[in-house]
Amino acid sequence: MKTPRLAFGILSALALAACEGVDAGVHPGGNLPIPPADHAFVIFGNDTVTTEVADTSDEHSQGLMGRTDLPEDGGMFFVFQNETIRSFWMKDTDIPLDIAFLNRLYEVVDIQQMEPRTEIMHTSAAPAMFALEVEQGWFADHGVAVGSRAQVIYGPN
Repeated sequence: MKTPRLAFGILSALALAACEGVDAGVHPGGNLPIPPADHAFVIFGNDTVTTEVADTSDEHSQGLMGRTDLPEDGGMFFVFQNETIRSFWMKDTDIPLDIAFLNRLYEVVDIQQMEPRTEIMHTSAAPAMFALEVEQGWFADHGVAVGSRAQVIYGPN
């Protein structure tokens, strides 16, 4: 049954947001939590990542550069307008990261580990419309692999 797992994931995300000092709200049409403005909950089964959403060219270019850490179960969710091969690098990024590339159906098509301050291009193995960056090891620790499918709940813009 997906409903209890989804509810648990959403409630976990709300609790995480509260613990991190991020203001999450409640969906106006019911009692489902919604992420704060410019954030999204990316949910894999019972595991939720509370992410900042990067959906403009400037935000794509900036990414997580200049950051020294990420909140636990936090990350950045890159949203693009079309599905194509995507490439990322780690120049000026100090945190070791994993990146998952997701297609338009939110299915993981590739996962790669990225080392800090390198100019190695990490290119998706298949067309992607989204990319999720998290602390290195997060995907393995939570059983997320190629073929896993995420549910994404967006906060207000």
